[in-house]
Amino acid sequence: MRQIVLDTETTGLNPELGHRIIEIGALEVVNRRPTGRTFHIYMNPDREVDAGAVEVHGLTNDFLADKPHFEDVVADFLAFIAETELVIHNAPFDVGFLNAELRRIDTDDDLKRHCHNVLDTLKLAKELHPGQRNNLDTLCKRYQVDNSGRSYHGALLDAQLLAEVYLAMTRGQDSLAIESVLTPPPKSLRTDRSTKIKVLRANAVELAEHEAYIANMAEDCGRPLTW
Repeated sequence: MRQIVLDTETTGLNPELGHRIIEIGALEVVNRRPTGRTFHIYMNPDREVDAGAVEVHGLTNDFLADKPHFEDVVADFLAFIAETELVIHNAPFDVGFLNAELRRIDTDDDLKRHCHNVLDTLKLAKELHPGQRNNLDTLCKRYQVDNSGRSYHGALLDAQLLAEVYLAMTRGQDSLAIESVLTPPPKSLRTDRSTKIKVLRANAVELAEHEAYIANMAEDCGRPLTW
């Protein structure tokens, strides 16, 4: 199974207000193993970067001035994510920006035309840890992923951290499945087919006591008990 773990940095928070993508970072995971293949690019947004956004990712207008535009790199980007599952934290944000960029080039284009599926790790984390904080920094701490080098948000760094978090979040089910297939049960849980199991059936007194117990429960509930 091929997956691409992806993150973006932007000039602001809303593509409908003309904000643009200025960085894309992505890495390839095949059969739950990072392959070392990455895609990383900075882009000139042809607009000012909001001051609040600069405080988050540190990407200034001067730094981006000589970088390529999205339309210059879109072919390489789409080739990298083609026919794969994207793994994104808070996917609606990144997908919204990527769709806005694609539609500036072709009004009929859409991210779902290029990849099989999008997995939102924020949604997954909320299902696993309801009522708790589930941002990337918190998840790194929860799953013991070292993010000490993250002074600013960076698309490729965040994608690398997210890949580790995602694999840690979903490792339990895989481990159990592997153990159940490859590891024989302990001797205490094995059944010798030659061993005869003795079945003890309830006698009349025990059955009567059980019926009386059920009747008392029904009376306490104020209605008949059904199964």
